Amino acid sequence: MSETVLILDFGAQYNQLIARRVREAHVFCEVVPGDIQAQDVKEKHPAAIILSGGPASVFEPGAPSMDPGILSLGIPTLGICYGMQLMAYLMHGTVTPAERREYGRTQMRLVQNSPLFTQVPELSTVWMSHGDHVLQVPEGFHVLAATPTTPVAAMANPDRNLWAVQYHPEVHHTQSGFQMLQNFLYNIAHVSPNWRPAQFIPDAIRLIKEKVGDGRALVALSGGVDSAVAAAIAQEAIGSRLRALLIDNGLMREGEIEEVRAAFPSLDLRVLQRQEVFFSALEGVSDPEAKRKIIGREFIRAFEEGKEAAGPVEVLIQGTVYPDVIESGGKNARTIKSHHNVGGLPEDVGFEIVEPLRWLFKDEVRQVGRALGLPEEIVWRQPFPGPGLAVRMTGAVTPEKVAILRKADAIVRQEIREAGLERSIWQAFAILLDVRAVGVMGDERTYGFPVVIRAVESADGMTADWVRLPYDLLEKMGSRIIGEVPGVNRVVYDVTSKPPGTIEWE
Repeated sequence: MSETVLILDFGAQYNQLIARRVREAHVFCEVVPGDIQAQDVKEKHPAAIILSGGPASVFEPGAPSMDPGILSLGIPTLGICYGMQLMAYLMHGTVTPAERREYGRTQMRLVQNSPLFTQVPELSTVWMSHGDHVLQVPEGFHVLAATPTTPVAAMANPDRNLWAVQYHPEVHHTQSGFQMLQNFLYNIAHVSPNWRPAQFIPDAIRLIKEKVGDGRALVALSGGVDSAVAAAIAQEAIGSRLRALLIDNGLMREGEIEEVRAAFPSLDLRVLQRQEVFFSALEGVSDPEAKRKIIGREFIRAFEEGKEAAGPVEVLIQGTVYPDVIESGGKNARTIKSHHNVGGLPEDVGFEIVEPLRWLFKDEVRQVGRALGLPEEIVWRQPFPGPGLAVRMTGAVTPEKVAILRKADAIVRQEIREAGLERSIWQAFAILLDVRAVGVMGDERTYGFPVVIRAVESADGMTADWVRLPYDLLEKMGSRIIGEVPGVNRVVYDVTSKPPGTIEWE
């Protein structure tokens, strides 16, 4: 195993984005709870430690804290946002609520030379998100940078190998943020850039072997890249003892079942037809969280049936990736939405769940898939939510609405593919709104559904920007949807980025 960086999790929604940036620097890292004890840290022998951000204030009752002894281990440590405030607070600096809270882009000025900011401009744009700030640094620390409203935007105590920044270097909005992280990893912690995602494969195989033992496992196969990579790793680990199960819940994209069968000819794949069960359970349900939890519950019930059909199976393998986990919330993180693999599962699951990909981002999963030799058409499939088309339509789910959305979505994806944009776009799909719009078709008044086209570009799914599609392409998609999909009389384009919106509408 390569040298390891430990990231202490204090609940920031983007804390795993720090991990992604560290891995982009070809350094292996592990995310651990923020309340890990100093002795446990020592036993892991990390080359460096990063203290993540978080949504809390150090003054809040029950705010996340850490073992102060970690700061005395001599291990190079970098605090980010809340991590900086916590470092200052525990070392008896002065942390106070800011007179003017700082959110979004701001100009930072370096006030002292430091190896942390080698090749970082004296003036640069950084991304802030904080209500408290460090007013007075602890004894032995020096101020390295400031902004017009934050007197301590970065600080350091080189003698104790403690470094901290108030801003978020992990987000793309921060100029030279990645450079600063590389400075910390290479020049301060002296970590070698020698880790690649493919090195993850032996550990994942070992995990599955340990969990399954001499038994059998089911893999939750959907045709997406995450479940495909999980299935490929599981097949490497346990071979013919793996059973693949696909639940046809009536909420999949057009042609998806056939594509899955063609892509995995060597797997023992069983397809359970459960459309009526899912539609019955979802009848009249409009709340997005309720829909997700119902689908998660019915998936597990279906897998329990599949378990009986497959014989003795002790383990369920799922292709859960980190964005699924972090948006479902955790010990300190705020919940954005429950993913059916995570927050939507019932408590009485009848088998152990193994998620070999749960700490990887989508782009890392793709790299692992290529290393495993999976077909390019599987590796580069666009992300699709676990609850399927149910969360790409607002309001209640009905077979009729799903049929409309499935056809509109197929047109969007087909036109994106034919325009040669499929790999340059993170996701492109259709959403069906639960409202009716007045229109005129063939000199007659219509009262049909609006369809929203959504196309975003992203590196990891944690942040995203809407794609400036050519007008002629939008016109072609809109004309085809209105002309070929009964019940639709209006098409609009979504120009919302993430944040403030999410990629999916529900």
